[in-house]
Amino acid sequence: MPNASMTMSAKKNIIADRVHAFPSGRIREVFRLAAQLKNPINLSIGQADFDVPQPIKDRIKQAIDENHNGYSQAQGIEPLRRELQTQIDNRFAQADRQVFVTSGTSSGLTLACLALINPGDEVIFFDPYFVQYPALVQLVGGIPVKINTYPDFSINLEKLESAINDRTKMIIINSPANPTGCCLTRDELIGIAEIARRYGLIVVSDEIYSTFNYDQPHYCFAEFDDQAIVVDGFSKSHAMAGLRLAFVHGPKQIIDAMIQLQQLTFVCAPHPVQWGGLVGLHTDTSEFMKEYRKKRDWLIAELSSYYEISQPSERRPGGAFYIFPKLPWGTGQEFFEAALAKNLIMIPGSLFSDQDSHFRLSYAASDSTLQQGIDVLKKLATR
Repeated sequence: MPNASMTMSAKKNIIADRVHAFPSGRIREVFRLAAQLKNPINLSIGQADFDVPQPIKDRIKQAIDENHNGYSQAQGIEPLRRELQTQIDNRFAQADRQVFVTSGTSSGLTLACLALINPGDEVIFFDPYFVQYPALVQLVGGIPVKINTYPDFSINLEKLESAINDRTKMIIINSPANPTGCCLTRDELIGIAEIARRYGLIVVSDEIYSTFNYDQPHYCFAEFDDQAIVVDGFSKSHAMAGLRLAFVHGPKQIIDAMIQLQQLTFVCAPHPVQWGGLVGLHTDTSEFMKEYRKKRDWLIAELSSYYEISQPSERRPGGAFYIFPKLPWGTGQEFFEAALAKNLIMIPGSLFSDQDSHFRLSYAASDSTLQQGIDVLKKLATR
């Protein structure tokens, strides 16, 4: 008689179809290769390279010592939620806008999809895109609809409107954007808001890089659309990516549904970390942002003669900590392998796009690492 493992392996389609919606692990493979290199020049990292500010660390340690180690309320600890709500009320003055605390922005995006998308609903987002967007839409049975924004990554409002039909439910936007570093202009945001109102669509705005704006103020989408769902957090602004702390705000009816789903899935954000987030709301990280602007300017100045980087003043990489240069030759995989041979790690643009024409560089790295990367990239461009 066959044992259980043999019987299990003989079954077809044991893995649920929804799993196949997720990326095949190519980014994980990039990080695996980076770990194998002795002294990698790593310009692939999607997280800040400065340390968590000490007052936040101290408050998290204190919270652990004070035994804040059990579950918190699903919506987050009252002091943090109250402080966030006050800031949101003061900024937007929208009586129906509520906030709750999530276990990172990824869980916030997941909960928004679970709460709002029915099987067969279409969700529009813009190519290039953060890798989770199509996967999360498919996870809940939705249909991803991608709108091409090449060559300058601007939003064509006519193209957006023409993609809308009776099945369209949601638009996802991301500004400042991963992987391009581009920021949507005020006019683009107003135009998207007007289209969303006209067709009764929900806009989910991923604003995790909201503090990383170098050339213009950050425009929160809720300024233009009182029905918007805004996802933001501490991962990038306070280097807390591994501590999993974010927040979501939007209309009360939707937020209540997301809290209910959080209670049944993620349960709550890490309890001690929420106390650290309370300190983080009053911890100034603007000096780090200034340093990243200098790194951005330096990288563009050094590489713009070798690589095509979107350069019009309103379209240059104006935020986050990425640039998205055009490949000088070959496919993304070929260029990645050539870079890898010289100890340089970056990410092929095809991981973020239906096109294989660009690659992503992160400048969340030390100046010495950036200089090494610049030297390699100049040699690669003139191969």
